[in-house]
Amino acid sequence: MADDGNTRIIDEFRANRGKVGGNFEGAPLLLLTSIGAKTDRPRTSPMMYLADGGRLIVFASKAGADANPDWYRNLVEHPKATVEVGDDSFAVHAEVLTGAERDELYAEQAKRYPGFGEYQEKTTRVIPVVALTRLP
Repeated sequence: MADDGNTRIIDEFRANRGKVGGNFEGAPLLLLTSIGAKTDRPRTSPMMYLADGGRLIVFASKAGADANPDWYRNLVEHPKATVEVGDDSFAVHAEVLTGAERDELYAEQAKRYPGFGEYQEKTTRVIPVVALTRLP
């Protein structure tokens, strides 16, 4: 279950074929449904993404908080998930990226959306970057 703010975004996303207003208006947004690491129940989270070839790249920024978001822990425990982009829904496999690949993709996201640079500056943790690859 999502919090109230996320529930509104999720409902708006689904009602408008992936389009939302507010802080996410015009941004590339997806819905990620992962299996809870502790609960084994589906959890849906809206998040911005970066298209990278056939992959969707997501960033476990949690707005610069010192802890990773729950969805990240869920993907580490259960790397198979479902993504909704627009009105398309498909299964994905999640892979945590490291090293130069992680750094380059995070830098690109921060260049496009400077808030991501600010998030990294707010925390001592290295914000994880996750590649979501569509499953056949």
